Amino acid sequence: MSFDDRDNPGDDPHGDDGYLTGKLLIAMPTMRDPRFARSVIYLCAHNEEGAMGLVVNRLIGTLTFTDLMAQLNLSAPMAEPEKKIHFGGPVETSRGFVLHSAEYQQEETMLVDNGFGLTATIDILRAIANGGGPSRSLLALGYAGWGPGQLDTEIQENGWLSVDADAALVFDEGDLDHKWERAMAKIGVEPSMLSGEAGRA
Repeated sequence: MSFDDRDNPGDDPHGDDGYLTGKLLIAMPTMRDPRFARSVIYLCAHNEEGAMGLVVNRLIGTLTFTDLMAQLNLSAPMAEPEKKIHFGGPVETSRGFVLHSAEYQQEETMLVDNGFGLTATIDILRAIANGGGPSRSLLALGYAGWGPGQLDTEIQENGWLSVDADAALVFDEGDLDHKWERAMAKIGVEPSMLSGEAGRA
């Protein structure tokens, strides 16, 4: 399990028109991959080289911030010790990421253009543990990744819908079971009306 100082995947978060950096991906009810069934993913980067995002509505069992800090041999957190750890996706599941509000920045932070930042260093964990980190954050292990054109194809095949992200939906940890429905509601979609023939958003 690691948080490190390497560059985050996706060096250019500001894609050309048609790219979905900073949006939420919502899995269609017909999603065949069980790893992404009813998932909501914040897209940290989407460009010609592929896409990278974090699932925001699934936890890793009962793993807490205190547990994570202990596994990393760091001091127990004084702030938010019971904060839950999210399943960010099936890629590099031992690698840690913090999706957070953009007022907090380090040199290694990848800023996303709508008020979110992504940082993957030990320093941000220490800051959160001491109560001096970002005002809102989501801790995750692993990420969701797509190769060049792969996500675009999945969207064209009605695997995903997309919608503007908002901090309340992304960072709310008290209502994970309903985040998928809430995301659908943002675009006025009733899940029961969707089928494999539904159009793309």
